[in-house]
Amino acid sequence: MTARHRTNDSGALRTTARDVADAAGVSISAVSRTFTEGASVSSKTRERVLAAAQELGYRPNHLARSLMTGRTELIGLVSNHFANPTFMEVFDLFTRELQSRGLRPLLANLGANDDGRAALDMLQQYNVDAVLIATSAPPDGFAESCRAAGLPVLHVFGRAGRKTPAPVVTVDNVAGGRLVGEAMLTRGLRKLAFLGGAERDAATLDRGRGFAEAAGSSVRVVTYAGDYTHEHGRRAMHALLDAHASLDGVFCGDDVLALGAIDACRERGIDVPSRISVVGFDDMPLAAWPAYNLTTVRQPIRDMVLHAIERIVAWMADGESVPRSRLFPCELIERGSLRAAVRRSRR
Repeated sequence: MTARHRTNDSGALRTTARDVADAAGVSISAVSRTFTEGASVSSKTRERVLAAAQELGYRPNHLARSLMTGRTELIGLVSNHFANPTFMEVFDLFTRELQSRGLRPLLANLGANDDGRAALDMLQQYNVDAVLIATSAPPDGFAESCRAAGLPVLHVFGRAGRKTPAPVVTVDNVAGGRLVGEAMLTRGLRKLAFLGGAERDAATLDRGRGFAEAAGSSVRVVTYAGDYTHEHGRRAMHALLDAHASLDGVFCGDDVLALGAIDACRERGIDVPSRISVVGFDDMPLAAWPAYNLTTVRQPIRDMVLHAIERIVAWMADGESVPRSRLFPCELIERGSLRAAVRRSRR
């Protein structure tokens, strides 16, 4: 069977580099150089190859090219938040932006109680060029294992600090918690609770810490739902109200928990915000829906994703270009789930 008669799984003829070379009257190596970024090829030869490729419907074989270049152009995108609606926006941004740069995301799901070994094995088997960790709570040692395997790795939504095993791109969660605490106090709320996700989650811990720093003794209770889901938020809110019926403000570790908390209040006939205020974190699209009208803390997800991709691409191009961690600011988005500020009358 000649190269020209190779077929794909559907039985259709598949155009090869040999076909393009024959049609353009050049060597196979000239075709390869034309489709290899930075390779030396004359403008005349390039034009002939591209014209032949377009006429024949040729697409370069990336897998074959990776054998020659040692680069797969695969980027491992690792997370354990695939069921969280907020992260659908994150994954959409990552995949579209990587693809626009000629890179291909390889998704790895860490699962709820995964130690990360299976994910790392898969990333190594497919010889990814770099890893983006998109979760605030990866398995212990996962980033270190990626670095030990010689992979550039960037941790998005992690916790910045001096001893981080990988550069971190994240929002200032502590500052976000302070914004909520200050906003609740200025509205006269004094019986407050923090409802976090997983107790070991770095984002949850930092948001709760900032909230406590701002609200002080007004924070009567801190509790953790265990995960960032609507049902976890709903159940945890019911438990909070059973044990602390007089609460007048609850700060939830993310928007999904906050939506569950609001629904729990509705099930008990408790009005939000006149009886109790509920605030979330993330500003996912659902937060602005009229049914919830959730006050929340917005993190600049698009800016963070774009920065992470730019830094990992630069690191791949130059192994010495290890990026620095970066902390992004956040802002309070006021909607209807937070009691209105008390206006002082003028004398």
